[in-house]
Amino acid sequence: MKPLFAKGPSLGVRLLVLAVLSTALMVVDARLDVLKPMRSQMGLVLTPFYWVADLPVRVWDGITEQFNSRSELLAENEKLKAEALLMQRRLQKLAALTEQNVRLRELLNSAALVDEKVLVSELIGVDPNPFTHRIIIDKGSRDGVFLGQPVLDARGLMGQVVEVMPYSSRVLLLTDTTHSIPVQVNRNGLRAIASGTGNPERLELRHVADTADIKEGDLLVSSGLGQRFPSGYPVATVKEVIHDSGQPFAIVRAVPTAALNRSRYMLLVFSDPRTPEQRASDSAEAQARADQEQAAEAPASTPPAEAPQEAPAAPSGTPAASQGADQ
Repeated sequence: MKPLFAKGPSLGVRLLVLAVLSTALMVVDARLDVLKPMRSQMGLVLTPFYWVADLPVRVWDGITEQFNSRSELLAENEKLKAEALLMQRRLQKLAALTEQNVRLRELLNSAALVDEKVLVSELIGVDPNPFTHRIIIDKGSRDGVFLGQPVLDARGLMGQVVEVMPYSSRVLLLTDTTHSIPVQVNRNGLRAIASGTGNPERLELRHVADTADIKEGDLLVSSGLGQRFPSGYPVATVKEVIHDSGQPFAIVRAVPTAALNRSRYMLLVFSDPRTPEQRASDSAEAQARADQEQAAEAPASTPPAEAPQEAPAAPSGTPAASQGADQ
């Protein structure tokens, strides 16, 4: 009869081998890009599991909606009607402002306006690592998603896409410690860099001069510098400004405007891929074509009654010219 340990390596040896292999894979994945294609394919394989894991939440939401009372539904309907009226009023005001902005840009011969295209996506997963702030959405390369694409919810910017898979993507949130975004104070245009702190409810502004004009309650919007995030989107609201006479920089803390921990649906923004020089060149070409068309249509718009007035330009040998000379 053979001893038991002769059947194979012990459990401790197996665990040690698996630990060494796991450590080696983590080191290779962190320092090299060899495993990126494999991770992308694994994302494709795991997408159904994300959907299955989210299925109980969907079922529970459906059951909860079915058991809502009639009075609650009527109250919610009245509330939604009131909100719709308010939104329609805001849309009417925004429409007027948009038309005014278009007229001003035409007068200044600025770059042509291109409406930003957006794509609605849904949250399907959250990174379990407490030291990173990443989420997984249900749109990928098959939907046109690309690396660095801005992501926002109904309140403001949330982050950017850092990994694209065929049917899903990973989004790095603004509050991650490795993320920074150029912002400006909406009140006076003061520029700064907002960096993540690892806290989902806090951002910090780096290297803000102690004498800078910034105060609690200021709205921070994206400045558009770096051509990664579109300009003008809300990013955060200044919560605290600490001045220290012994330090050259003030400590500025802000709260993100986006609901990073609560938003389930978000928007992927497709900005104009042209550079500012290309947009200016296209605008100048469009203006030149418009001027040429206007010049070509000008003779056709001349009234017929004015044609006889151009008769004195006839040669001197004509009777009209001789009559004019005699007079």
